[in-house]
Amino acid sequence: MQRSSIYLLLISVLGLVTLGIVMLFSTSAFAQDSHGDIYYFVKRQGFWLMVGTAACVGGAMVDYHQWKRWWMLIYGISALLLMLCFVPHVGMRINGSLRWLNLHFASFQPSEVAKIAAVFFLAWWFSRPETNAKKFIHGFIIPGGVVMILIGLIAAEVDLGTSALIGATFLAVCFIGGANSFFIIGLFVCGLAGLLGMAMMIPERAARMLTFMDPEGDKLGKGLQQWQALIAFGSGGFEGLGLGEGRQKMLYLPYAHTDFIFPMIGEELGLRFTWLVVVGFILIILCGGLIAANAKDRFGKLLAMGIILLISLQAAVNIGMTTSLLPNKGMPLPFISYGGSNLAVCLFMVGILVNIHRIGTPIAPIAERHVVLAGRSVPRI
Repeated sequence: MQRSSIYLLLISVLGLVTLGIVMLFSTSAFAQDSHGDIYYFVKRQGFWLMVGTAACVGGAMVDYHQWKRWWMLIYGISALLLMLCFVPHVGMRINGSLRWLNLHFASFQPSEVAKIAAVFFLAWWFSRPETNAKKFIHGFIIPGGVVMILIGLIAAEVDLGTSALIGATFLAVCFIGGANSFFIIGLFVCGLAGLLGMAMMIPERAARMLTFMDPEGDKLGKGLQQWQALIAFGSGGFEGLGLGEGRQKMLYLPYAHTDFIFPMIGEELGLRFTWLVVVGFILIILCGGLIAANAKDRFGKLLAMGIILLISLQAAVNIGMTTSLLPNKGMPLPFISYGGSNLAVCLFMVGILVNIHRIGTPIAPIAERHVVLAGRSVPRI
């Protein structure tokens, strides 16, 4: 199972990426900002898919121990990129958030780099022999302070979803790294209260929170997306209306090709394909867990678990949001939603998992690689 886990992981990722491209063909032509080109988003996603594939191959080829040495450089680059979002004519303000950098040929979201930078740091910190995770200063104060710099910059962009995602990953890695559970629970409660308090101070976020409590009460306002998403799931049923036959993408459901692509899968391909998407992410989690369990050192285990947490938590938030189980928050579905920087970074993280598997998989003993033929031991082909 250990040897086949990486193949199952790659098959799951390939299936999700393929489904994402197919659904992007179906939904993006109706997007308001397609600039009159029905293939506008498909071509841009195709570009980022090539970048992500190259990053995946690079992540698979580079010894993952190098990230232990380069974490500080990557952390510094991610912090600098986050600060550039606030520079006029460099940062892009979309829907009231300064999350993107204008690269002229494409836009880029620096918080995606910050996510993996935080995991690199946490894996390095909790793998140090001199780190005593049971102590409050080693288990929380120092790593929390370093990660909070990134979270603070991302929160200032008004991106509370990614801030919460990095914060949740931080707490989970702390727990895996051996930190005191009492401190983890206390920090979780304080962090959740602080996040809710910050959200209530921002009028748009506060409206989303209140709408979540009663989505039907404002189904033509702040609750429009989630209400239309539920209609999409209901109209698709088990079989679906057929690929390309969905109606919600025709300007009824905003951002049907990005954050709300999961309901479009339900409407056009039916419940069976939404189940397959969930199964795909479950397989990624299980296979990633096996890779982490069989990593050759503590750094590899923590790095693999941090990557799986980032992917799985993001998927859980998106699915929960689009099914009205969580408040509406702009967060793409990994490997499927339109979003180039997210796709590239997710594929890069998959490449790192491949490298951890390659280095951590034990080579069969020499005795097992020989067979006896006519009384002589010859190498097994």
